[in-house]
This record gives sequence, structure tokens and C-alpha cells, in this order.
Amino acid sequence: MMDKDTYEKKLQAQLDQWQAEIEKLQAQAREATADMQGKYQEQIRELREKRDEMETQYRKIHAAGADAWQDFKTGADKAWDDMATAMKSAWSRFG
Repeated sequence: MMDKDTYEKKLQAQLDQWQAEIEKLQAQAREATADMQGKYQEQIRELREKRDEMETQYRKIHAAGADAWQDFKTGADKAWDDMATAMKSAWSRFG
């Protein structure tokens, strides 16, 4: 079982990676046709919402005590899965 500190580091690293991927999509959107820019922006908006939810879960875990953080892990894991699915969908659509 992963300890709190290790889990937090894992979440933060993944959040950073997802932010970088969102920024790559934004760069692609700027180069896209006007019609495609709308589709990119819709996808980017969804990704940001999911990333924000993941950030919220991360903050709950970070603020939780050593004994209580496990209570928030399920929510963080669900947010992680949702974000990973949305990111895969975005890259299969635009990547």
C-alpha cells in the first residue's frame, strides 16, 4: 500500500503531465481551422473541468491527516480515471 506522501507526489506528477498535455492541445487549437478550433476548445474545457476536479481531490488528500487521507483516496482515484479517459479521448480525436 502506498503511503500518503508517495500518493501525493504521484498525483502531483500526473496533474503536471495532464496540464502539459492540455497546453499541447491549446497549441494545436491555435493552428487549427476556425471550425476545428471550436471542437478543440470544447474538449479543452472538458479536460480543464476534470483536471480541476482532480486538483480538488489532491487538495483534500494534502489537507487530510495521516490517518484520514485514505477516506479521500476513492474520490481521487475516480477523478484520476475520469481524467485519464477524457485525455485518451482527446488525443484519439485530435492527436
